Amino acid sequence: GQYQHDMPAKQLETALSGVVESCVNSVGVELNTASASLLNQVAGINSSVAKNIVAYRDENGVFTNRKELLKVPKLGKKAFLQAAGFIRVANSDNILDNTGVHPESYSAAKKLLKLTKCSLKDVENNRTDILKDTLNKANKSELAQELEIGMPTLNDIIDEILKPGRDPRDEMTGPILRSDILDIKDLEIGTKITGTVRNVIDFGAFVDIAVHIDGLVHISKLRKGFVKHPLDVVKVGDIVDVTVIGVDIPKKRISLSMIEED
Repeated sequence: GQYQHDMPAKQLETALSGVVESCVNSVGVELNTASASLLNQVAGINSSVAKNIVAYRDENGVFTNRKELLKVPKLGKKAFLQAAGFIRVANSDNILDNTGVHPESYSAAKKLLKLTKCSLKDVENNRTDILKDTLNKANKSELAQELEIGMPTLNDIIDEILKPGRDPRDEMTGPILRSDILDIKDLEIGTKITGTVRNVIDFGAFVDIAVHIDGLVHISKLRKGFVKHPLDVVKVGDIVDVTVIGVDIPKKRISLSMIEED
């Protein structure tokens, strides 16, 4: 952002690294397309090992499963156990390699599928209706005991095998965009439109309204009454209805309001 130089560089780097690491650990990293810098954010993988992974991939071709990581120089079993759950291999012959299920839990996942009369092939082909029906009727506490795992692990396994390789963004509600507004020149004062909050700053929020330039909702236009900070009203990713209150085409600035006029 425009105020990045107002912050101590080390503090900014730490905050950014924390966010990236959190996203990596939440979504996972595709082993065959990730760069060394991205792989370096995975738990258990340092910069040296990350470079070795990319070098191994360049020399031997794509990884075919998670276990192949053990062939990478300097990547031992301990590092593998730390990193495996955050690594995805979309083209693996084991669909579990494309989920957040850790290899240590593969046996529990397979046993769960067997109990519900499903197979890994069913998961791969998204035929998990039997699994869903069985789980809806089952006592999960008893099921966890039978599988000899805790409830959190059971819930994680269920979530992952029901949606292998899922992208969390698919579950987000997208904005309903207007087909007649594609450029800043199409905007008029009073135009009402739906957008997505892309950034929240001290004096307002920037909203993507699909005209290639984000519009600014000033803090005074977020809602009626006093607003101490924009984060009290909106957060990144929110879908909001806004009204255009100002358009400066030469300066490429768009002013928006979230306050509905009486």
